[in-house]
Amino acid sequence: MIAPRAHSRGRASLSDAALLSSIAEGDLSALGEIYDRHASDVWRAARRMLGSGPDVDDVVQNVFTKLPQIAHSYDGRASARAWLLGIGARFALRHRRGVGRFARMLASLAPTVRASAGSDPEQQVTERRELQAFEAALEHLAPKKRAVFVLAELEGLTTEEIALALQIPPATVRTRLHHARHELHAAVKRESPSRA
Repeated sequence: MIAPRAHSRGRASLSDAALLSSIAEGDLSALGEIYDRHASDVWRAARRMLGSGPDVDDVVQNVFTKLPQIAHSYDGRASARAWLLGIGARFALRHRRGVGRFARMLASLAPTVRASAGSDPEQQVTERRELQAFEAALEHLAPKKRAVFVLAELEGLTTEEIALALQIPPATVRTRLHHARHELHAAVKRESPSRA
């Protein structure tokens, strides 16, 4: 991922909506500020959807190179984070379909699991196996369900934000999230060594 550039003082105080409006009018200098603010979030979500590798950087690049063409469609909310995450998720879904990849996704989830430094070695092994079972289960979710799950559970977007981001009805978001959670729970329960 490309490192953020130095902020220009005038642009740093502008809202995302103002920057996207400038981009829509052809001012590409505003693009760097939007990139600096949101590229790491888009990269993290894409990585969780595609796994590690150069494909993640390609998705991030596609999102920000597409902005001059789609900035006019921004709805004007103060923060463009959810909108950009949705664009990234759609690019990742298209990329995944286009190349037919099955990538590991949740290697980055390990830090979110509570630290087990104080637990005994047997407990640490059990927790590691449970995490591996969860990662395997998530990898086997259908891409559309995985996208909703990642945006809701890992990126913290609301149902309405996901619906806007993915351009699907809120009811579809809730349905996909429900099924994703149910499938993950069943798969982890089936695969987890502590459940045996």
